[in-house]
Amino acid sequence: MNEGTHDSRTNTLAQGGPWDRLDLFLVSFAILFTELAFIRWFGSTVIYLTFFTNIVLLACFLGMSVGCMAAGRPRDLMIGALPFMFLAVGAGAWALAALQDQQFSLEVGGQESPQQIYFGTESSMRRQAAVVLPVEVAAGILFVLIALSFLGLGQLMGRLFDAIPNRIAAYSINVTGSLAGIGAFAFVSQWRMPPVVWFSVSVGLTLCYAMKLRRLQTIAAIALLCVVAAHSTTTKNRQGKPWDPIFWSPYYKVDFQPETNLISTNNISHQQMLPTEFTGSAYSLIHFLNRDVGNKPLRNVLIIGAGSGNDVEAALRFGAERIDAIEIDPVIQELGKVHHPNNPYGDKRVHYWNGDGRAFLRITPHKYDLVVYALVDSLVLHTGYSSLRLENFLFTQQAFDEVQRVLAPDGMFIMYNYYRQGWVVGRLVSMAEKTFGETPLTMSLPYQKEIRRNNDQTKGNHITGVVAGLKGSSRLESLRERLSAEDFWLHVNPRFNADAELRPFGPKAPNVPGTQAEHWQRIGLARVDTDDIGPLPSDDWPFLYNRSRTIPWLNLTGIAIIAGLSLTILAVFAPVKTTRPDGPMFFLGAGFMLLETKGVVHMALLFGSTWVVNSIVFAAILVMVLVANLFVAVVRPTKLGPYYAGLAVTLLINALVPMNVFLSLPGAGRVVASCLVVFLPVFFAGVVFAVRFRATERPDVALGSNVAGAILGGLTENLSLVLGFNHLLLVAFVFYALAAWLSGRRVGVSSAVGASP
Repeated sequence: MNEGTHDSRTNTLAQGGPWDRLDLFLVSFAILFTELAFIRWFGSTVIYLTFFTNIVLLACFLGMSVGCMAAGRPRDLMIGALPFMFLAVGAGAWALAALQDQQFSLEVGGQESPQQIYFGTESSMRRQAAVVLPVEVAAGILFVLIALSFLGLGQLMGRLFDAIPNRIAAYSINVTGSLAGIGAFAFVSQWRMPPVVWFSVSVGLTLCYAMKLRRLQTIAAIALLCVVAAHSTTTKNRQGKPWDPIFWSPYYKVDFQPETNLISTNNISHQQMLPTEFTGSAYSLIHFLNRDVGNKPLRNVLIIGAGSGNDVEAALRFGAERIDAIEIDPVIQELGKVHHPNNPYGDKRVHYWNGDGRAFLRITPHKYDLVVYALVDSLVLHTGYSSLRLENFLFTQQAFDEVQRVLAPDGMFIMYNYYRQGWVVGRLVSMAEKTFGETPLTMSLPYQKEIRRNNDQTKGNHITGVVAGLKGSSRLESLRERLSAEDFWLHVNPRFNADAELRPFGPKAPNVPGTQAEHWQRIGLARVDTDDIGPLPSDDWPFLYNRSRTIPWLNLTGIAIIAGLSLTILAVFAPVKTTRPDGPMFFLGAGFMLLETKGVVHMALLFGSTWVVNSIVFAAILVMVLVANLFVAVVRPTKLGPYYAGLAVTLLINALVPMNVFLSLPGAGRVVASCLVVFLPVFFAGVVFAVRFRATERPDVALGSNVAGAILGGLTENLSLVLGFNHLLLVAFVFYALAAWLSGRRVGVSSAVGASP
């Protein structure tokens, strides 16, 4: 299509046709729904993108922003929407296939002594591919393709805003469409629909508005859906047998291999269902130790990260009378119910709960002889809005305090995992010692006499267990005394069923008929270096895998790449020479992005890091924006000073009041107080935005500038790694102050603010 040509649809939009409001609703729905689909698809297909916080979200924002600013240009950017969507999704799928076939590998850099641990890099570092590509290059290519995919929808949204004279009504329709998009994606997540369903919705709506080159659009749409279908329903069995099924939980792409009972999540091996009496002896370690020093069985057990049931089965075998099994992912838990060879979830002693482990710790009335953190690592970010992983709030000082609260007087707490770095183990030991008042027991498989802070635990594939207990616990002290005097030997031959009466303590491996020395693995206490391990994680700074309060180099390069590519796309597609961005709206967008981040993190801590909580919080924020719009339409404020003041006060309260203050409140008080501190600043920010948006002569430029500001807010979210989440709102305070200052410098602002919508 030539620059000077307008199709009939564009002319209709420019004149303001009768269907504009419906079109704006549907386009807003399509943008939000497609944004969520992209975040889920790329998070599960190219996991390395999650190393760059918010990168998919920011690419979507960039496309929307530049498209809005280009609303006045005659070129129809919708022509490229579906082709670029296909290229973006296809590039992600090709990258996954090429990595799995070892055609190339990604260089993450510095993972032997990292500033931040990036999960999923181990297999990449072990591959010997001919081509090694820096992860920043791959991220930059996908960032551009994703951004270009949203240019057309952003331009169409900007034109629709221009076509509706009532700015507040138009913005309310936009927010309502976004709310519907969140609700629709929550629906497909709840029913675990595969990506081919998500993208069918996005493609169908986009195709309705792609008026030119229909053959190209149709081919791109079909090709996109074929690529998605090929990578979202089945996967090739690694043994060359028939294809294995893929399940889509609200968190993961779950690949299940029935022949081996292996579960992979987001294309990384995650866990395997094992008959623990044979191959799963490590899951029984704490029970073996407890039994063989003469302690009574661990009767009441809480397992956080119960997964498909190995830890549950181990506890059952050793006489547990009640087991509370907590698993956040419903698909993994259900696979365990159906396919685990010992069927632990079918036992009446097991009470399983699908949800967040930290939330369960807060509400359970029971006391436990044993609390287990069972291989708790999520391989996925909490949302596209922050650097949090799903399990981050389990590894804070306040979380350990809550574990202590639910322990029986003689109870024990064990956490075990492949912790990757010695300083991570040191942090866990230090937090446990601070909470329980006793030095915990630390054991490594294979055996290590000492775990130093700079030890790379991945080289020996070390799994480390840390056992803590209440001060004076006889169980813990009996273990400490025995392990200090003698080594323990765990049998690791899968063909041998350990005799229940076997006592495998001693200076050397037991001499058992049918076994050899190499079938036994030595277990002893390890000394842990706790010097210079960096700050201990807290609910405000819950970053166990970050060595210090700094922004890692990879994050900084990501920020630079995103900023550079954003400016390039802006220069190419937006009318930067003829259109002046709206400065106040830009900083309002930056501040609001940080408000959303803090709101999601705050509510995740209080009510659980689940996708349901995330969806509710995002929906509630949009509802509060609608309330602000209604307030502006009815009250018609003419001065913004009181609302900026209200925003400043509520921001400072959010920033200066520690989150554990809210945790200490009773249930109803906690809900009310949290909603007030999270949603009141959203209301004041919404009023400020609506009043300014009502007065604008160029809603497309104002909205484009606002979304561009959200990109700046998303990039500055990295400061949470330095400041923590509470003090991140001080940065939002600065952004809103800049917006207020720039508003005061604009000529005629006072008269414009009082104008009718």
